[in-house]
Amino acid sequence: MADTWEAAHSAIKTGIIAYPTEAVFGLGCDPRNEVAVQRLLSLKQRPAEKGLILIAADYSQLLPYVEDSAIAQDKRFSVLSHWPGPVTLILPVRKGVSTLLTGGRNTIAVRVTAHEPARALCRELGHALVSTSANLTGQEPARTAAEVRQQFGDSVDWIMDESTGGAANPTRIINPLNNQVLRDDA
Repeated sequence: MADTWEAAHSAIKTGIIAYPTEAVFGLGCDPRNEVAVQRLLSLKQRPAEKGLILIAADYSQLLPYVEDSAIAQDKRFSVLSHWPGPVTLILPVRKGVSTLLTGGRNTIAVRVTAHEPARALCRELGHALVSTSANLTGQEPARTAAEVRQQFGDSVDWIMDESTGGAANPTRIINPLNNQVLRDDA
């Protein structure tokens, strides 16, 4: 696995990686690298106004992006009880976070994944990752490393050759502060 992690570290510095999530393969990059985020949006042909999801191994990896102090104390259990798991939450964004990540909103979509290969990747890299489905906008997302290679060829700098979590649909997206469901997993 050491060679694999070395390749991941090298690729994430400036590039785009692909990795399995709960249901589909994700395309990701270092969320702190604006050039890589822009490259990812261009590769997917995804409008920047849509924003992106960040995944992490634990909540502490999301703190550079989430305005934790804006989460009311009485909502904290509702927020943290979803993780780790296949639920993406819409939370207040920390000032200064790139609009490429937020789509220009005052919130950010984040998830502490329970899918162990993705979680291990975030742990190994030491930070959260951009996570968007591995597909051109409007196309079916890749569910295997081979499908990622077929759709993107050499445009992806590193592909983690592991399996998805087997979920039928992408993760649920909710705002736990107002209980709004933005995408259901059913």
